[in-house]
Amino acid sequence: MTTTGRQAAKESSGQRVADWFDGRLGTHSLGKKYLRKVFPDHWSFLLGEICLYSFVILILTGVYLTLFFHPSMNEVTYHGSYVPLNGVRMSEAYASTLDISFDVRGGLLIRQIHHWAALIFIAGMLMHMMRHFFTGSFRKPREVNWLFGWTLLFLGLFEGLFGYSLPDDLLSGTGMRFVDGAILSVPIVGTYLSFFLFGGEFPGHDIIARFYSLHILVIPGIMAALVVAHLILVVYHKHTQFPGPGKTERNVVGAPFMPVYMAKAGGFFFLVFGVIALISAVASINPVWSYGPYRADQVSTGAQPDWYLGFAEGLVRIMPGWEINIAGHTLVLGVLIPIVVFPLLLIFIGAYPFLESWITGDKREHHLLDRPRNRPIRTSIGTAWISIYLILLAGGGNDIVATRFHLSINTVTWAVRIALLVVPVIVFVATRRICLALQLRDRELVLHGRETGVIKRLPHGEYVELHRPLSPAELHTLTQHEQPRPLEIGPAEDANGVPSPNHRMPMLRLRARLSRALYGEGTQVPKPTAEEYRQAHRPNEHLADEHPATERPAVEQRPGERQMREHQVSGRQVSEAGPPDG
Repeated sequence: MTTTGRQAAKESSGQRVADWFDGRLGTHSLGKKYLRKVFPDHWSFLLGEICLYSFVILILTGVYLTLFFHPSMNEVTYHGSYVPLNGVRMSEAYASTLDISFDVRGGLLIRQIHHWAALIFIAGMLMHMMRHFFTGSFRKPREVNWLFGWTLLFLGLFEGLFGYSLPDDLLSGTGMRFVDGAILSVPIVGTYLSFFLFGGEFPGHDIIARFYSLHILVIPGIMAALVVAHLILVVYHKHTQFPGPGKTERNVVGAPFMPVYMAKAGGFFFLVFGVIALISAVASINPVWSYGPYRADQVSTGAQPDWYLGFAEGLVRIMPGWEINIAGHTLVLGVLIPIVVFPLLLIFIGAYPFLESWITGDKREHHLLDRPRNRPIRTSIGTAWISIYLILLAGGGNDIVATRFHLSINTVTWAVRIALLVVPVIVFVATRRICLALQLRDRELVLHGRETGVIKRLPHGEYVELHRPLSPAELHTLTQHEQPRPLEIGPAEDANGVPSPNHRMPMLRLRARLSRALYGEGTQVPKPTAEEYRQAHRPNEHLADEHPATERPAVEQRPGERQMREHQVSGRQVSEAGPPDG
């Protein structure tokens, strides 16, 4: 057979294989449709990829660790490479963790990669979710995908807690004592829940095996399904994009999935893996051999949870030790209130998209992202929520702060309590003012252009600074956003004195008040109108020949013009965009 004949035979066999798969799976049509899928390019989109790649690293390293870990609380006497603990009785779980760290080739590095990847995974999810929050990408049609991402974050918190507890060391055991105390604070059924979870009185003999099943099977399976569903919806809904020239609600501007995006994504995966491996190789984390095995009569000094649960610890530490007795039952409010507030903080941020949709009545699809400055109230709510999270995180380490800075722990605790009430309000107000200032700056740029720093003297002796008008692309970016008007329910009575039925509907009145809070007076700086733009960029007749169109003097302000513009900032002038649909 000739060379040409052999090549033809190979091609025909490859085509036959491709045809076989295409006839059963539709691979050709699917590949033709989705491999050329367009993805926009922006650095903030990498946050989602960090989450995905960290999850993959967790799966890979977790499979390796399961080969050597023994999830049992049966007591054994340790005889291994770590001499200080030789002859000490401990659980098989703790002994196998020591074996992984000191006797399994590469075991300690894999353990640390697994732990660091878990921290980065949850941090990436939190930042990724807040990026969606600030840019408004949770709006229709992505509310379900927002819930998928929020559920992944919620499950990730407990997945980290369960994995953190598996080594059965003194530090993680202290955390389990905290969990047991929180469960016992639940009225009436708390004792039963504790016995059910621990298989008896704390610490029981089954908790490690139960957490192991949840950690390696149940929760990862749910999370993997959610990740797949999340990615499918990203493809189905098409990717969001930041506003810019040529970008509309009906198109996507970017690079195709194959080969551009795939090459970049593949390279970024190895970059993330390499950075996590480097951190794991040089920065020790969770050295369980330093803590020793868990004993119920001991507590680890300076015990701290991983950062993502530090805010839950902070809630308990700053809460006064209140107790009340009702019908023969003691309610430990010092623990019960924090464990109620803990999920409420997460539920609020998860339910916000539906709350905003109800307030605005907006039923349209949104594929262009908001600039955070153009939604001051939403941005202020997000930053205030983050400030609460960080304050509680600091409260969770009040003992460490007190000892390191030689302060009274009572002083630190009271400072955190006061900050929890004061700082979010300050952050909210400051963020709102910053957003409005940025909007006002954008308005000035549109009307007057950028300052060039060039001062010119006019024939009649006046000095002016030359400004350079913005390009059409910059003008589009700064003015394309909508400025909705708040919902109005009308006057209480019509012209004939008949009471309006709208004022007898409490939910409608509440919705109108919240709408005014989002889009009412003082919440946005009006965009320049076309007439204002033409007036501002109309060159003075006596300067038309002296200054080119690309470099004009700043528009001279008439007396009171700035005061008038600042008056308009209060929100009394509404946009041409009109109210949202619905």
